[in-house]
Amino acid sequence: MEIYLIRHTTPKIDKGICYGQADLELIPNFKKEINEVLSKIDAFKNGIVYSSPSKRCSLLAKNISETVRYDDRIKELDFGDWELKSWDEIHQTDLNKWMSDFVNEQVPNGESYIWLFNRSLSFFNEVIQTKNEQVFIITHAGVMRSILSDILKMDLKDSFDIKINYGDVIHLKYVNEKVSIQSGLLINNKFM
Repeated sequence: MEIYLIRHTTPKIDKGICYGQADLELIPNFKKEINEVLSKIDAFKNGIVYSSPSKRCSLLAKNISETVRYDDRIKELDFGDWELKSWDEIHQTDLNKWMSDFVNEQVPNGESYIWLFNRSLSFFNEVIQTKNEQVFIITHAGVMRSILSDILKMDLKDSFDIKINYGDVIHLKYVNEKVSIQSGLLINNKFM
């Protein structure tokens, strides 16, 4: 089974803004970025396509296939009360509390990273059991890091060492009940 984890292209949002599940538009030249992603996977575009329902993912998914399966489990982290606030607006005490243990600490009226991890893995484990020949998963960096940290047996708190840019494609292979990384992974500036 060939699996392609694909991060959405660049959203239209100012720097320094906290966003997760907010449904953002894409930058004006998103079509150029989508074409760059498509060029990375063009020879393989016959598989099942799963996508986060967010606009920044679904637009890319629809360019890969007319048939897209949407799943809420692969949405980005729910930042609750912090969604679309400037990081500077968030009370420093709350931010420090969350940063001290972002894996387990719940964002006010949002979720913790472990919640995102659990729902992401629930989705991923279900997908690999389908044994489809080829799968494309268009999602967000948090979801991708969750899945990759599990594959790499990496502590979740260290998963942000995994560099994932907008439009990145990470190729995985599932054979004999084991997932391996084939290409596209950058950890601490080293390709894996």
